[in-house]
Amino acid sequence: MLIPGVSGGTMAMVVGVYDRLIHAVGDFFQDIRNNFKLLLWFCLGGGVGMLLLAKPLLRLLETFPMPMSYFFLGAVAGSVPMIYRKTTVKSFSFSVPIYVLLGMAAVWLIEFLPTSEASTLSGVGKVLFLMLAGVIAAVALILPGISVSFVMLMMGLYDQMVRAMDGLDFSFLIPLGLGLGLGILSTAKVLAVLMERFPLATYLVILGFMIGSVLSVFPGLPTLVEVVPCLITFALGFTAIYQLSKREDDGLTQ
Repeated sequence: MLIPGVSGGTMAMVVGVYDRLIHAVGDFFQDIRNNFKLLLWFCLGGGVGMLLLAKPLLRLLETFPMPMSYFFLGAVAGSVPMIYRKTTVKSFSFSVPIYVLLGMAAVWLIEFLPTSEASTLSGVGKVLFLMLAGVIAAVALILPGISVSFVMLMMGLYDQMVRAMDGLDFSFLIPLGLGLGLGILSTAKVLAVLMERFPLATYLVILGFMIGSVLSVFPGLPTLVEVVPCLITFALGFTAIYQLSKREDDGLTQ
C-alpha cells in the first residue's frame, strides 16, 4: 500500500485472502464476530508493515527521487498484463475501447481534485477533506490492480501520508483512516457484485485505469547520469509486480 502502483487488492489475491476479505467486509453484519477478528488481524498486520516501511521509503524518495519515480512507473506498468489477462477478451468489439477509455478518464479526473488542501486547511475543513480522500482511496483498496498509494499520489497527498506515518501525525491519519473505513464498508459489496456479474466490463475499466496511471506518473526524462539507474529501477519495479501477478494466475489455475 505504501508504493504507488502496487495494488493492495492484487497483493491480497497473491497471498490468498482476497475473497475472504471482500466477504468479511461486504457481509460484515452476517457474522460480526468472525469478520471483525479477520479484519482486525489483517489491519494490525498492515499497520505494522506500513509503520516499519514508511521511514526507509521516505528516505529513498528524498535521496533518489528520479530513480524511485521510475520504480513506481515500472510497478504500474507491471500490473497492466495481469489486468488484461483478467478481462478475458477473446475478440474485438466497440465496447472494449469504450470501457478502457472510461477507466483512463477516471484517472485524469482524479488529477482535477485539490492537491495540497490537507497542508493548508485546518479544523473541520481538514478533517472532511481527508475523510473524502479516504473514501476515494477505499475504491482503490478494494479493486485489484488499482493502487491506493497511486490514488494518494494523484491527489497530492502521498508525501504527506508517508510523513504522517513516519511522524505518527494522528491529526492526519485518523480522519484519513475513518474515510477509508467508511468507503470500504459502503462500496465493497457493490464492487464485488460488479466483478462477479460484469467481469469483462469491470476489468476493462480497471485496465484503462492502469494505462492512465502509467501516463500520469511519468516523471519526465532523466538526466544523462540518471539514465542507467532509472532503467534499472524501472525494470525492478516491472519485474517484481509482473512476477507477483503471474503467481496469482498460477494459483488460480491450480
